[in-house]
Amino acid sequence: MLTVLKKYWGYDAFRPLQQEIIASVLEGKDTLGLLPTGGGKSITFQVPAMMLDGLTIVVTPLISLMKDQVDNLRDRGIKAVFFHAGMTPGESRLAMDRCRLGKVKIAYVSPERLQNERFLSMLRLTTVSLIVVDEAHCISQWGYDFRPSYLKIVSLRDIFPSAPVLALTASATPEVTRDIMSTLRFRQPNMFSRSFSRDNLSYIVRYGDHKDGLLLKILKSTRGCSIVYVRSRRRTREIAEMLCREGISADFYHAGLLPEEKDEKQNRWKRDEVRVMVATNAFGMGIDKPDVRVVAHYDLPSSLEEYYQEAGRVGRDGKPAFAVIIASRYDKSVLTRRVAEAFPDKEYIARVYELVGNFLNVAVGSGYNVVYEFNFNLFCNTFDLKPLTAHSALQILTRAGYLEFVEETTTRSRVMVTVGKEELYNLRVDVDTDEVLQLLLRTYTGLFADYVYINEVLIAQRLVMSSEKVYQSLLLLSRMHIISYVPRKTTPYIVYTTSRELPKYVILPREVYEVQRERLEKRIDAMKRFTFSLDECRVNTMLRYFGETPEHPCGKCDVCRQSRPVTARPADDTRTMTESILYLASQPGGHTVNYIAGQLSVTPDRVIPLVRALMDDGRLVLAPSGEVKTP
Repeated sequence: MLTVLKKYWGYDAFRPLQQEIIASVLEGKDTLGLLPTGGGKSITFQVPAMMLDGLTIVVTPLISLMKDQVDNLRDRGIKAVFFHAGMTPGESRLAMDRCRLGKVKIAYVSPERLQNERFLSMLRLTTVSLIVVDEAHCISQWGYDFRPSYLKIVSLRDIFPSAPVLALTASATPEVTRDIMSTLRFRQPNMFSRSFSRDNLSYIVRYGDHKDGLLLKILKSTRGCSIVYVRSRRRTREIAEMLCREGISADFYHAGLLPEEKDEKQNRWKRDEVRVMVATNAFGMGIDKPDVRVVAHYDLPSSLEEYYQEAGRVGRDGKPAFAVIIASRYDKSVLTRRVAEAFPDKEYIARVYELVGNFLNVAVGSGYNVVYEFNFNLFCNTFDLKPLTAHSALQILTRAGYLEFVEETTTRSRVMVTVGKEELYNLRVDVDTDEVLQLLLRTYTGLFADYVYINEVLIAQRLVMSSEKVYQSLLLLSRMHIISYVPRKTTPYIVYTTSRELPKYVILPREVYEVQRERLEKRIDAMKRFTFSLDECRVNTMLRYFGETPEHPCGKCDVCRQSRPVTARPADDTRTMTESILYLASQPGGHTVNYIAGQLSVTPDRVIPLVRALMDDGRLVLAPSGEVKTP
């Protein structure tokens, strides 16, 4: 295990529980790994994938990240492919041929592909050694993000009965973990879990109706990289612009951006060219930046599972970090309204089902197992529907098994050369088209073997040509069968999991509607209790929700700091306090003694002697502005 880890990832040791999970998988045991966000879940299946003879299938709902994950593996010398609904038949055939011929070690598969019998038939021709279920909470109807398509994963167990299953998730309650193991037909219960507590994190709630002012105060009183989570795409831009006006470098991010924009924004933030990323929950998945010091929630999520995942992106380097909620007196009622928004009337849901069929021109009795591109915004505009409630109706219809609504998926432009090099020499095209083709061949490698992602805007800039001309040239080459060109598009999908019914036959089972509504109410109540209750340590409130029985308060959350508990105060240890002082003073510009004392939840007179001793040792210096910092 360590040899493989060192060879492909360059690490000398595993993180906690990684080695135990890998050993369990290699012994052929069905395994559930419950690791916090940033706990290194990918390593637990990528390492055994390199040690086992056959193919490892990874079922994941994160379609937008599949390409990045496959690219990262290829950069490490690991051959991988992916399958999702946005691929062309040619791309799917090429990827499947590689799996069948044993030229691939890991295949990422979106859950809706498992509903396609032809895909499963082709998969039967491969040798599969391990089945991985990423975001495994999606298979549980008790979970906050249940996806009916995940139930099809069990079919892989029937096709490959000897392959063990590794289920992975970052957040799950005890009832969800039991449901995961039962639904995936574990041969026997087998779970490895780390505590949800993270010692370096301080959970803080700040109350006030003027959220912008509170956010500014938080960011100006802390240092380092930050994420601010909101629930509106429009608000990401507005808050980022407000922060920039106040002298804090910020950018915004949401699912509606073009792939090139997302990459550019992510990379600038990763390189610390931008300090704060204001984002929806689309930001963070697959981004492992260890030195995030603050995650602030401007808007509240609907569950502690969601909050824990998003807040867990802070402080992965183990150094002190802050997860801050900014809550107003209106947020309780906002959370309550989400129940009604998530569960519109049953008559409305049946009406949306009927309108989807009309919009897609699907006749009653047809459509089974067919994938339809679905312009959600045009659908809502056409029938004058509110997007939020229409979206909720589609999710409920998905849970009920009438259709599968695959969220907005942006696929990048890609090209593969479909003729031999000799034919290219004899090609006769106009000058512009020839320039586009020659630049493709010079710029992108692997064009003759596989689809390669391209950027038409970059090609246009290099050729000093309009993007439209580049697009037309690529289309011409495609029509001539010189290349296979798949233009970029952003499209949700509808997959009919049964033939279209008349609306009067759309029946929502109690388990899908009433029971799920009750579960959402409980999750929202837990989120309210965590945010607004002041009678218990916030960490302990969270740990109890996730089934743990904490013995002591954390000593670092705002509730504990206000009550000043005598126990569990890490700053009581002089060595720990000295290390914390050095860390805080190492931030750009340093910090004042009062600020450091506040972060350690002690009075300045406790800090001053330690600071003096560190200055005497030359490990700290005093800046002209009054801050202490490392030399």
